[in-house]
Amino acid sequence: MKDRSSARRWVRETVQQQVSYHVPDTGDYIKIDAMENPWPMPADLDHAWRDALAGIHLNRYPEPRADELVGQLRQVMDIPQQVEVLLGNGSDELIQLIMMALMGSGRVVLAPSPSFVMYEVLAKACGMEFVGVPLNGEFQLDMQAMREAIQTNQPAVILLASPNNPTGSAFRSNEIEEIIELAPGLVVVDEAYQPFTSGQDSSFMQRLADYPDLVVMRTLSKVGLAGIRLGLIAGNKAWLNEFEKLRLPYNINTLTQATASFALQHWQVFQQQISAICDERERVRTALDAMDAVKLWPSDTNFILFRVSGISAVDVHRQLMQRGILIKCLHRDGSPLENCLRVTIGMPDENAAFLEQLTQILG
Repeated sequence: MKDRSSARRWVRETVQQQVSYHVPDTGDYIKIDAMENPWPMPADLDHAWRDALAGIHLNRYPEPRADELVGQLRQVMDIPQQVEVLLGNGSDELIQLIMMALMGSGRVVLAPSPSFVMYEVLAKACGMEFVGVPLNGEFQLDMQAMREAIQTNQPAVILLASPNNPTGSAFRSNEIEEIIELAPGLVVVDEAYQPFTSGQDSSFMQRLADYPDLVVMRTLSKVGLAGIRLGLIAGNKAWLNEFEKLRLPYNINTLTQATASFALQHWQVFQQQISAICDERERVRTALDAMDAVKLWPSDTNFILFRVSGISAVDVHRQLMQRGILIKCLHRDGSPLENCLRVTIGMPDENAAFLEQLTQILG
């Protein structure tokens, strides 16, 4: 009988070198750290949703392609009929599908840095090289650096989160267009936070037909349905047919399909909540901007990135947790996010509590 596991012998070295993605225990904190919509469904809608789920038969597998749900998403998100749509168990699964389809010896994944952490995590998990191109001092694209990185690395895929997480601002459309034109392979524009921007002009959804090597990614997580894990990519059939081959059967479960379908029928409720979040975002921005020890950046999302001075971000984060408030500490010594924190917009009372406690901590 073996006295120890042979895992270290067989698990790929690149996997062994990685660390698990850490999700903090939220406990009884005011939770404004994870870009969730703070409002639940209104009580009457919640009751109607529960009634809608009552007729579901869980002994049967889900509808394999969720065609009815895809049709609803096309209408709500104004997805052109001439492009294909593929659903995923959150955006993470879709990013993973893209990496799996494109992985190979010497293949490069390129993205601005800092950006969504899962781009690098999943690229490395698939054995690909990840190249992060530093943003400029205002956390916008450094176009000269991007041009040089594309020319040098010839990436299989370029990922552009716009608006960007964790910095909060959208990239300029003309610069994204230039990157699409320069790219030798696929370009993914990740529009997870698009509902919080000022208008449709910032979206590339309506430009998909113009760019055969572009796909656009969206999610329902940020608008109030984080718990059901539903994302989508839209784009050219040539690309999505290949990704479809790697999609696991029945990846969108029955409860997710039914809940998403119900929510899309009542989309105006979620739009009202998004509007309220944007209003609160401006109130929180104004208050943070008035603090001498805070520098903040523009936000087109449901969160705000800010830097503190005269005190470490780690200490601010710790003191806020001691006072029952959980935000995200992004600090890394010597990184562009040194002494930075990210706060998700919560409900008015949660935002007020955060601002009051931060004011006291900063003195």
